[in-house]
Amino acid sequence: MRKAYVCVIITALLFGSMEVACKVAGNGFDAFQLTFLRFAIGGLILLPFGIRELRQNRIKLNAKDFIMLAAVGTLGIPLSMVFFQLGIINSNASTAAVLISVNPFFTMVFAHFFANEKLNRYKAVVLAFGLLGLFFMIKPWNIQEGNTVIGIVYMLLAAFFFGAYTVAGKVCTRKMGVMAQTGISFLFGSAILLIIILITGKPVVAGVGDNLPLLLYVGIFVTGIGYFSYFMAIKFSDASTGSLAFFIKPAIAPVMAVIFLHETILWNTYVGIALILAGSYMNIMHQRKEEKLAKELECKEN
Repeated sequence: MRKAYVCVIITALLFGSMEVACKVAGNGFDAFQLTFLRFAIGGLILLPFGIRELRQNRIKLNAKDFIMLAAVGTLGIPLSMVFFQLGIINSNASTAAVLISVNPFFTMVFAHFFANEKLNRYKAVVLAFGLLGLFFMIKPWNIQEGNTVIGIVYMLLAAFFFGAYTVAGKVCTRKMGVMAQTGISFLFGSAILLIIILITGKPVVAGVGDNLPLLLYVGIFVTGIGYFSYFMAIKFSDASTGSLAFFIKPAIAPVMAVIFLHETILWNTYVGIALILAGSYMNIMHQRKEEKLAKELECKEN
C-alpha cells in the first residue's frame, strides 16, 4: 500500500497543476485541439513501456482487446477530457479542480457493479466527507465570480465519464498491464478525437509554436507521468484508493490558482479543503489498519 500512496501523492501534485496549466494553454488552443495534442504526447511517451510490458509478460492482443482499448480511450479522451477542458474554460481553475474530484463517487459506483470492489461503510464515510467538502467549495447558494452553470455541468460530465474510464481501464489492466492499457487507450482516444477535429474543421497544430513549452508540460508531465502514477496507484491497490488523488488535489490546485492566476480563495474553500483532507486521512488510516490485520493473519496461518 505504501507504493500506492506514493503514486497517489505524485498524481495529486501533477494533477493539482493540471487546471492552471490547461486554463493558460486554453488561451492559445481550441479545447478539442489541446486535448488531442496532450493525450497524443502522453500516449506516445507511455507506449514504449507498454510494449515492453506486453513482451515481458508474453501477452498478445487480439481484435477484442483492441476494441476494448478503443472503447476505454473513447470514454477517457473524446468524452471525459474534452468536457474537462470545456469546463476549465468556463470556470475558475480552482473550482474546476474541485468538480473533477467528484469522479471517485462515480468510480466507486462503477467499481461496485463492474469490478467487484464493494462499497463498504468506510469508503462511504470518505465519500461523505469528500462530497460535503465539494459542496462548500462550489458554494451553490452564491456561485463565485468566474464560474458558470455550463462550466459546472461540463465538469460533472467529465467526472462521470472519467469514473467509467477508470473502472474500464482497470478491467483491461488485468490482462495486459497498466502501461499497455494506458498508452494504447490514449492513442486510440486521441485518434478518434482527431477524426472529430478533422470532420468539424477545428485546428490541429495551429498555435503549437507559440505555446510549445506549456504544451510539453501538459503533455509530458501532467498527462504522461501524471496518468502513469495514477494507474500505478490503482495497480498497487484498487480503483477507489487510486482515486484518492482527486480528493487530495483540491488542496493543491487552489493554491496554484492563486499563485499563477491570481484567483481568490474564500472561506468556503478552506472549509471544503479541510473536509476533503479529513476524508482522505480517514481512508488512509483504515487501509493501514486492514494491511496490518492482513499481515497478522498471514503470520498466524504460517
